[in-house]
Amino acid sequence: MFTPSLIVIILEGPSMREQQATEQQIRKALAAAEPIILAPGPKEPPTQIPPVPNDVWDLPGGTAWVYHAEGSHQLTKPVIVADGFNMGPSNLDMLWQGLDWGQYAFFSELRRRGHDIVLVGFHERSAAIQQNAKAVIEAINRSCKMRVGNHRLAVGGFSMGGLVTRYALTKMEHERIDHETGLYWSYDTPHRGAWIPIGLQAFAHYSRELNSGFSDQINSDAARQLLAWHIEEWDGKPRMDELRERLLAELERMGNWPAIPMKIGVANGVGTGQGNGIKPGDHTVEGKGLTILGTHLYAQRSGDNQLVAKLRLVTPPPAKEVRTDDLPEFDGAPGGTLEGFGILADKLNEQPPILGLKTNALIRHHSFVPSVSAVAIRDVTTNDDLYVNIDRLEPGTSELDEFRLASQNEPHTLMTEELGGWIVEHIGNMS
Repeated sequence: MFTPSLIVIILEGPSMREQQATEQQIRKALAAAEPIILAPGPKEPPTQIPPVPNDVWDLPGGTAWVYHAEGSHQLTKPVIVADGFNMGPSNLDMLWQGLDWGQYAFFSELRRRGHDIVLVGFHERSAAIQQNAKAVIEAINRSCKMRVGNHRLAVGGFSMGGLVTRYALTKMEHERIDHETGLYWSYDTPHRGAWIPIGLQAFAHYSRELNSGFSDQINSDAARQLLAWHIEEWDGKPRMDELRERLLAELERMGNWPAIPMKIGVANGVGTGQGNGIKPGDHTVEGKGLTILGTHLYAQRSGDNQLVAKLRLVTPPPAKEVRTDDLPEFDGAPGGTLEGFGILADKLNEQPPILGLKTNALIRHHSFVPSVSAVAIRDVTTNDDLYVNIDRLEPGTSELDEFRLASQNEPHTLMTEELGGWIVEHIGNMS
């Protein structure tokens, strides 16, 4: 029986040596490789150690790390901060690195101003929003019980954390539970949906037999709830997943938003309608190694029968084509960006050259949380909505009471003084 193999030419001075990697060797190496996981934030491990929390709470499906305000020995002005979407458990070191050790020290500034931090992490960040909301509800109840005085809570989160806290507060009000919250806040939260390019989703599922981690992330409960369009197989038809439909219906039944607190939010994208420079149909990823030769990804183009991917991995040519119908030109939309194309190429390029997986990311990023979604002012189903000039819209059409947009399209959940400082000011202005 013939076993497919790859011939890799390695230059060694004036001479050349041929090496072969069989299909079996490639499959074994990929099965053992770290999975491709799309996630924002720092790529390098932290070089600092977070401060030791004053208390640690065990929550249903999560953990709360409690930090008192500077100079305080008790809980007086709690700010609930919920972690966002990823795979596996929340990581305290990474949370501090992303939210306090960069451009703006969000946690430190809150503590300096007399506020306590109740940082809520989840045992499984890809679990359903309703499941992780249980941890937030318990953190709210415990904060109210342990707080000294009657200062109302500020409750919110980053990315998915903003949806988890929104759901938790809405559910508590629906069940007539006093959450004692004066301010709800969200940081680049996809209130109207997030976007992972269909070509990336298709590659995740196409490579599932070799390493299921990427596909597992795309098909996780939280991803199905967050994404405006989702496919569960490489050749599936993009649609709103049933889990998202149920979540939205449940929120609608309970009132959609908490009614008692003031509601604010920020977007890591601009309000001018100016996109991030990606043009519809742009070539984003190109497979160069023999194992992946023929794989190409393209930026989303509107219209029918639009090519977004050609997929080939180990299997003989020709590559499989992935096409879409009537989707908006999401990749270039104004909003918080994710290096989805770059992460894919980087992970493949980490593999030994003999495996033939060399890949070029011609464009590294794409829009992930459109500005209109983060400030809950328009849907994300048409180009007119995605690229609308928010600055010219009536602010009252947003479902938030107040919002702030970035001065440039920047990475999703990037902590800046422009946005983080605005939230800190609102928290400080609570009565």
